Amino acid sequence: MKVSVITLGCKVNQYESQAMLSQLVTAGFTACDSEEESDVVLINSCTVTAMSDHKVRQTLHRARRKNPTAVVVLTGCMPQAFPEAAEGLHDADIVLGNSNRSSLLPDILKYQSSRQRIVDIVPHEKKTGFESLSVNNFFERTRAFIKIEDGCNRFCSYCIIPYARGRVRSKPIEELKNEIREIAANGYREIVLTGINLSAYGQDIGLHLCDAVEAACAPDSVERVRLGSLEPEQLSEPVIARLSRQKKLCPQFHLSLQSGCDETLRRMNRHYDTQEYRTIVKNLRAAFTNAAITTDMMVGFPGETEEEFQKSLAFAKEIGFAKVHVFAYSRRPGTAANDSPDQVVQAVKEQRSHLLIEATQETKQAFFQKQVGLTESILFERECAKGVYEGYTNNYTPVKASSGKNLCGQIISARITEALSDFCIAEICG
Repeated sequence: MKVSVITLGCKVNQYESQAMLSQLVTAGFTACDSEEESDVVLINSCTVTAMSDHKVRQTLHRARRKNPTAVVVLTGCMPQAFPEAAEGLHDADIVLGNSNRSSLLPDILKYQSSRQRIVDIVPHEKKTGFESLSVNNFFERTRAFIKIEDGCNRFCSYCIIPYARGRVRSKPIEELKNEIREIAANGYREIVLTGINLSAYGQDIGLHLCDAVEAACAPDSVERVRLGSLEPEQLSEPVIARLSRQKKLCPQFHLSLQSGCDETLRRMNRHYDTQEYRTIVKNLRAAFTNAAITTDMMVGFPGETEEEFQKSLAFAKEIGFAKVHVFAYSRRPGTAANDSPDQVVQAVKEQRSHLLIEATQETKQAFFQKQVGLTESILFERECAKGVYEGYTNNYTPVKASSGKNLCGQIISARITEALSDFCIAEICG
C-alpha cells in the first residue's frame, strides 16, 4: 500500500505529517511522492485564515479528481476547529482531528474493510497530555524539526488556534532528549525546535524553553539549533542571558508582533506593548552578534484606523526587521474579533498590505546589505542550478554560492559579496 502526504500550514504541521507518515510506514505502508499513484492520500490541514480553509477544499477536490479510487484522509486543524464544516467535505473518506492521531491507522484499516465513511473528531480535553510523536528521519537531509509544544492559552481576539489545538502541552524532557539523540545519530546538522506557542514550553511540566534549547545543543554532532516563532513577552533579560550561553543557538529570532500600534495590540488581546517589544529586540541584539529579527504583521484588524496603521508602519521601519510576513486580517468564526462591528473593507486591507510589504522589503534589503563583507558559516541545502548551491547562514540569511564540488549538507565558510532582493551572493573561502 502506497501513501502520500500533503501538508498545508506551519512547521508544526510538517513535523506531524512526518510523524504520521512514519507511523504508516512502520505498519507496512510505502511512502510515495505521487498523489496519482497512492492508495492513501493524507491531507494535513491548516485553518489559520479563511484562505487556509479555501486551500483545504481545493486540495481535497484535486486529490479526489486525480485519484478517484484512493482513500482520502483529511486531518489537522481545520476539522478540529470546524468539525461540522469538515464533515460536509465529502471528498474526504476519513475525517480526523488533531487530538487523536493514534486513530489514523485503525481508521484507515476500518475504512478499507467496510468502505463506510468515517468522521472521527475528538474534542480537546483540558487535562490531555502531550501527544507522543517522534520523527528521526525527514525528507530534508540537513535540518530536522522537532515539535516540543502544542496548544495555546493566550486567546488573542483574532485567533482560532486555541480551539484547533487546545491548551498548552509540552514534550517531556527525557522524551525530547531521546528524540534529539536519534536525530543526531542520523546525521542532521541543524535542529529546529517548533511549537504552536513555543515560548510556553514547560509551563505545564515545571520546565522552561531554555531547558529544551540546552538539551538540543548537548549532542556534539549537532552544530546548530534554531527556534521557531516566539511570543516576545517571554523573553526577559534573564532568559535572553541564559539562551546566549548556548553557542550553538542561531542568532535568528522570529518574534510575533502583529501590530506596531499599542491601541491595536490591546484590541488584539496581545500581552505586550511596543515599548516592551522594542526593549526585547534591543536586548537580543546586544546578546547575539548580528542577530536577525523577523516577524509577522497583520493589517486591517477591526477598528484599525489610518492613524493606527501609520503607527504600525513606522514601528516596522524603526525595528528594521530582516524579514516580515505581512497578512490581512481574516475573520474566524468563534473568535472575539469576528463579531466586531468595525470591520475594515478589503480594498483598504489590500492597500495597507502593499504599503507594509514595500516598507519591510526595504528593511530586508538594508539587513542583507549589512551582511556584505562578512565571512559566515553556511549550511548548504540544495543545488538550485548547475554548480550553484543554496544555503543559510547562522542568522538565516539565504545565500547562493558557486562551486565545482557538491556542497549539499556541508557547513562551509563563505564571504558574502553581494546583496540581491531575495538572497545574498557568497564566495567559498579557501
